[in-house]
Amino acid sequence: MTEFKPVLLALPSLTPSLAVEVLPHGMTIHRIFVQADGKTHDIVIGPEAPEDHTVVKYTNTIIGRYANRVPVGTHTIEKDGIISQFTAITNESPQVSLHGGPKGFDFGIWEQLSSLSDATLFTAAEIQTISSKSPGDSSAAIFRLVSEDGDQGYTGTLLMEVLVALLPPGEKKTASAERDLGSIVIVYRAKLQDVPDGKKQVTPINLTQHWGFNLDASLQDGTETLSVLNHKVDMKASHVAELLPNFLPSGKYDSVVEADNASGAHLHLNKRIGDQFPGIGYDHYYLLSQPDDAPHRIALSKFVSDLDEVKNILGERHREPVVQLSSEKSGLAVEFDTNQAGLMFYTNNHANTKGYRKKIHGGSGVKGDGYIPGSAAFIEFHEPLSAFLYPTSNSTDTLLTSDEIYNNFVRADVVLRQVGHPGA
Repeated sequence: MTEFKPVLLALPSLTPSLAVEVLPHGMTIHRIFVQADGKTHDIVIGPEAPEDHTVVKYTNTIIGRYANRVPVGTHTIEKDGIISQFTAITNESPQVSLHGGPKGFDFGIWEQLSSLSDATLFTAAEIQTISSKSPGDSSAAIFRLVSEDGDQGYTGTLLMEVLVALLPPGEKKTASAERDLGSIVIVYRAKLQDVPDGKKQVTPINLTQHWGFNLDASLQDGTETLSVLNHKVDMKASHVAELLPNFLPSGKYDSVVEADNASGAHLHLNKRIGDQFPGIGYDHYYLLSQPDDAPHRIALSKFVSDLDEVKNILGERHREPVVQLSSEKSGLAVEFDTNQAGLMFYTNNHANTKGYRKKIHGGSGVKGDGYIPGSAAFIEFHEPLSAFLYPTSNSTDTLLTSDEIYNNFVRADVVLRQVGHPGA
């Protein structure tokens, strides 16, 4: 089926350092190929066969209409005088609706636009910038999905267009002990479609890529390389969310320093993931100290042909990444930036060893030899948990009206570090 036929994005080079396979099913990042020191790595976990993403839920797929956990039931929402209701449908437990409901965007069939210029949620100036920064005919693609009014209980017909673009090495400054291998950029856009009576609407929206990284798995050196406990995380976080026993948010946030003093687990300053590993592992939401200031919403009145909000996202980075994931064993690192307020950090605690594992990671590709718990660092950038109920001072309320366009991004810069370099 075409929804499981990978769309290959690659940089125009005889020896490309970075390539990505995207599945239209769930807009899934099926593979991230990295060429480093003569070795081919695939740095995201997952099944070998694209069709098995129907069984292996939430692995490298897009998540929505609303990421993470929302209390089940009917909620009244209001923004700019526009009032609406939506009903969050149970799928994780009687109290919890997870990742948009029973059939979220991870099961949507996303259409790849035949040309970047066919996009309606990216301006002419932005398409020109994308074409210049992401060279070649196959290094960038835009995927589209329409979520109808009432889909999974959510209000309003929502048009979404998501850009996935590769940037060649040289688009960022690296330390002398690093080699830039290129970047992956995902830009999420969405707009409520007009209704016949012209009535304005409002809907909750919180999109993310639910991708899980393992920088060592392709080395196939036994159990050690199937674990990310020896990876290091450097995270510029200020607070961690307090969760209820059913993993719904309480609405409270503790400072990372106070949380770390209590458990020794949450201050991720170039910290080895396995050091003071909490309980069965990490499944925590962190607020970032200083996310990128790219706007979360674009007013429709300002969405004109010469507007270019992707120029800075795709350009050379002049700020430190908000999160870094690195491994001394492979020498690889991924440095992230985003305008989202925070991220969910999850260590694949519930991985099923009887599941599916890629051949490049030492699996057979068929069911029966899956990944072990702690085998991936899921780094999922999105707005705070149930933010329409519990807004924070440094984020949006995750509500979108008919007068604006949703605009969020994540950028992952891939680098090769010298083994033993202090930043590794």
